[in-house]
Amino acid sequence: MTRPHNEFDRLLHAAWGRLGGGVSPAALMLAWSDWAIHFATQPGRGASLALHQALPCAQAQAHDPRLTGDDWAPWPFCAYREAFEAVGRRLLELVGDVPGVDRHHGQLVAFTVRQWLEMVSPANFPATHPQVLKKTAATAGMNLFTGALQGTQDLLRGALGMPPDGAEKFRPGHEVALTPGKVIMRNELVELIQYAPATPTVHAEPVLVISAWIMKYYVLDLSPHNSLIRYLVGQGHTVFAVSWKNPDASDAGFGMDDYLRLGIRASLDAIETVMPGHRVHALGYCLGGTLMAIAAAAMARDRDDRLASLSLLAAQTDFTEPGEIGLFIDESQLAFLENIMAHQGFLGAAQMAAAFQSLRPGELIWAPWVRTWLLGERPALNDLMAWNTDGTRMPYRMHADYLRSLFLDNALAEGHYLVDGRPVSLGDIDLPVFLLGTRTDHVAPWRSVYKFSLLCDAELSFVLTEGGHNAGIVSEPGHAHRGFRMLHRPRHGAYVAPDEFLDRSREVDGSWWPAFQQWLAARSGPRRRPPTMGAPRRGLAALCDAPGTYVLVR
Repeated sequence: MTRPHNEFDRLLHAAWGRLGGGVSPAALMLAWSDWAIHFATQPGRGASLALHQALPCAQAQAHDPRLTGDDWAPWPFCAYREAFEAVGRRLLELVGDVPGVDRHHGQLVAFTVRQWLEMVSPANFPATHPQVLKKTAATAGMNLFTGALQGTQDLLRGALGMPPDGAEKFRPGHEVALTPGKVIMRNELVELIQYAPATPTVHAEPVLVISAWIMKYYVLDLSPHNSLIRYLVGQGHTVFAVSWKNPDASDAGFGMDDYLRLGIRASLDAIETVMPGHRVHALGYCLGGTLMAIAAAAMARDRDDRLASLSLLAAQTDFTEPGEIGLFIDESQLAFLENIMAHQGFLGAAQMAAAFQSLRPGELIWAPWVRTWLLGERPALNDLMAWNTDGTRMPYRMHADYLRSLFLDNALAEGHYLVDGRPVSLGDIDLPVFLLGTRTDHVAPWRSVYKFSLLCDAELSFVLTEGGHNAGIVSEPGHAHRGFRMLHRPRHGAYVAPDEFLDRSREVDGSWWPAFQQWLAARSGPRRRPPTMGAPRRGLAALCDAPGTYVLVR
């Protein structure tokens, strides 16, 4: 039973979390006090920085890419930029690389300073932004009036839990998530979709798609022209996909083991019922890929040979270098976050979104602020942007397990992650692996994704594609400004370091999808007649049409 004073602490932390975006005040105070103590005991370094002369503006590297361009060249805008760059450079020198400061604390302090710089950039204020001033003069201030109306509407919709204006044009099953199929299995955590064949014959072995439950699954089945699932079906693959439930407070007890049991294992059992005797090509994206790697390691340990290959898209398995998201992961922050989640039973989609927005505030917070509030413009949402607003909640136990076991303890990479009470090792996986990273990924940096090649000696093909965590995946043939690099390593081949991969691989123009499909087809067996939709005689009758019901829950 929870003690009364513990419940009071949780209530207090929940209130602080709402005010501070989920960031632990103790973690920030520890980081800044660590920096302040070490900085204060090194007066020589401070004096050296005080005497250091700033570089000329022409040689400065902009902290904010929005300050570049011809509009910022004339006076007084160049003066605003020069002053901002000089102050920003000096502040980052002041907080950076102070001997003795804990590495994590130093990174958190520097991150906080960069957040402040992003906030006070002259690109954010009407009086110092040349484009805003021009438009204000041209429209007699109507842009600011229109922007205030739009911004107020956005704030109101957010407060009421409503999606952004325009998101209603991208409804799953109507404008997006349109690939024909049936839900053939449903349990308390997932719906399993089997997609209808689009070709007279199909490859013998099916594909199981596991997306991250941090968002809705249909990022891989957006509009017909950019749906990876539709593309694979059109190339003659039998595709199954997991659609995760959007949990609420009653699901607080779901843990990583439940996601493994009710998600991957239950789906493999259902596929075996539909297509007995056929191995499965598992494809996992983001957190879904991490879970799929855990499942593959456990299956290898237990001599379960139902998998034919493993494809991991922007999925981390070693969390020693997770990127800036790691700044939010330490003992203080996790204890604080666990209290917030214990109080409400989950981590809300808005809280999760705020954490990711803080990683790129200039692009995800301040640029939209200028465009909406100051310029009075509202660019239309596209399908990927609308999907990105369709967030999900994270159950308390699962998210705590995930952050503590994987991010903080790095248990999977170090060989002490437990499945069914016994540790699993990625080194046990002996399947062909297709591993993909995206070049500008701020959620799963490609060099972190690449670490899987250190942990597993299986046959491996690594692809590095242009784009970020989402746009690099939704990169259909014909998409402009796309390219990728690919390098194959044989089973038990020598390790190729990331920089060596860049040197040895060659740049290929276009989408990575055809290369992946060819890799998959070469390992999927001969073509045959499509399987039945579900297995009605064996207890797997179709329950409803795709995309199912779980995807509709907000």
